[in-house]
Amino acid sequence: MGMTRRILLPPILCLSLIAIVSLVSGTAPAFTEESKDVIKLPDPKYSSSISVEKALRGRRSVRAYKNVPLMLSEVSQLLWAAQGITDPHGFRTAPSAGALYPLEVYVVIGNVNNLPSGIYKYNPHRHKLVRIERGDKRNELSAAALGQPWVADGAVVIILSAVYERTTRKYGDRGIRYVHIEAGHAAQNVYLQAVSLNLKTVVVGAFDDRQVKRVIHMSPQEEPLIIMPVGRNE
Repeated sequence: MGMTRRILLPPILCLSLIAIVSLVSGTAPAFTEESKDVIKLPDPKYSSSISVEKALRGRRSVRAYKNVPLMLSEVSQLLWAAQGITDPHGFRTAPSAGALYPLEVYVVIGNVNNLPSGIYKYNPHRHKLVRIERGDKRNELSAAALGQPWVADGAVVIILSAVYERTTRKYGDRGIRYVHIEAGHAAQNVYLQAVSLNLKTVVVGAFDDRQVKRVIHMSPQEEPLIIMPVGRNE
């Protein structure tokens, strides 16, 4: 009489109850996606003082970069140029056969203000970065690119990969060609955006596929297509 009994709940049920209470009370639980491993990028800009014609005229492949950091807004703009969303229906900056979008975009961060070094994957639908691994991996990626030093020298390195099956399940083997065309579109977008930002880049196609996949932690379904170091040259 007069004694209370405590009921111990399984840990997983406790977490579920916490989540429910948080939703009801309007407070976010501590284990939401909005963590230090998810970076909300600055909104992209849709105009600049450089015309398309001037950007085309200034586009060059440059392999020498200064040891000067990029700004997060510049990284945001480059990634948006590669695969950013430009339409409520999900259409992107680069055309895609059947709007199937087989490309994935990664960025190896080495020297960016207010962004820790690491490997990140770009989420175009939410314009966010999701960190895959911590630490500066530019030297490892350079080794996978047959030792090309400019891969390690870029402040950031953008990697385009493809999940071929997204396109080939509709177009068959012909879809492989469509994927490569799309990768070219995305790479040229990065080139032109770099000119607009007064940055330099180059397309690197010589690398060991398996090593790149290992360094970047790509899924078995993905194949790396293009590596693009980006940095300042002036």
